Amino acid sequence: MRAVTVSRFGGPDAVEITEHPRPEPGPGQVRIKVTAAALNPVDAAMRSGVFGGAERIGLGFDVAGTVDAVGPGAAWSSGDRVIALATGHHKPLGTHADYVVLDGGTLAPAPASLDDLHAATLPLNTTTAAQSLRLLALASGQSLLVTGAAGGVGAHTVELAHRQGLKVTGLDAAAHEDYLLSRGADHFLTRGQPLPAACFDGVLDAARLGVEALDAVRDGGVYAGLWPGQEPESERGIRVDALGVRADGALLTELSALADQGVLRARVAETYPLHSAAQAHARLSQGALPGRIVLVP
Repeated sequence: MRAVTVSRFGGPDAVEITEHPRPEPGPGQVRIKVTAAALNPVDAAMRSGVFGGAERIGLGFDVAGTVDAVGPGAAWSSGDRVIALATGHHKPLGTHADYVVLDGGTLAPAPASLDDLHAATLPLNTTTAAQSLRLLALASGQSLLVTGAAGGVGAHTVELAHRQGLKVTGLDAAAHEDYLLSRGADHFLTRGQPLPAACFDGVLDAARLGVEALDAVRDGGVYAGLWPGQEPESERGIRVDALGVRADGALLTELSALADQGVLRARVAETYPLHSAAQAHARLSQGALPGRIVLVP
């Protein structure tokens, strides 16, 4: 089978399409025939060497597809339509492949209302959003600033935070104001303008503003980042943390249902065939995407 891998770090030209034996599921595992797999900024970070690694690395965290082989003890059946999240920065094979084998507990039923292209955009970004809100642990009625609010994680955080009763302010480029207000933001701030000081109970810093975002948190509030090790130092009694996302099939099942209910909106910007993964990485590097790029085997 084909897989997208890197054996050296660099730009989009480091991306390779390599051949591998089709993987077989072990106890509790499931093999998925990949129909669609989203391309995320973390894939570009892996490709460029942000997380290091000495061996060939497989790319891809998100997958939508169909179960085609089941290991002993796995609670799935061939033909089940599923989505899943494959975490890890040094895995030999990721979801950008013809097939992927994952633990059965990481899978969830795909949203019935979405095609696989759109379903493939959900696992990493919605799981990150949901786990970030758990990490922040804000109560209904408290205020949350989401930086990078129009991005994959940011927009789903706005949607889920609104559902939890938080007072949500989204920060991003002016062109995204109407979209974010339509998805549940109570207020909008334009990127590049000074942030109000010590104003919010919490911030999810998806845009990696660091100290600038921390300054907007009230004394004793909470700051959450998405890149462990890159968060600012705590001050003024603010709890500072960063999320290391974890695959969670039960949580993803809940999020899949919320997509069917219209709470979570999946956005596909562009699609590329798997063999054009390098071109997809080049397009990702240009930015200004209204959704995720999706690779199609």
